[in-house]
Amino acid sequence: MLDLKNKYLFTSESVTEGHPDKIADQISDAILDAIYKEDSYGRVAVETLVATGLVMVAGQITTSCYVDIPKIVRKTIREIGYTRAKYGFDGDT
Repeated sequence: MLDLKNKYLFTSESVTEGHPDKIADQISDAILDAIYKEDSYGRVAVETLVATGLVMVAGQITTSCYVDIPKIVRKTIREIGYTRAKYGFDGDT
């Protein structure tokens, strides 16, 4: 009989730099940071969806400040290094 009491299965996911999930996380974090910088009581529940040449930010934000979300998205994409359309993504278009 096989003893499985002390056995377990470990799984994990890992994505490389430039993966859409990592880009989405960085954009969401940048939005959160920008709001918390101005409003420490702000509430942010955003999801960022990324595809080649497209970013969509969705969710709910409750805050007393204004942040320019498209500007934050473009700045984050440029900081990652996507500055030319030939890279498949461009923070300026």
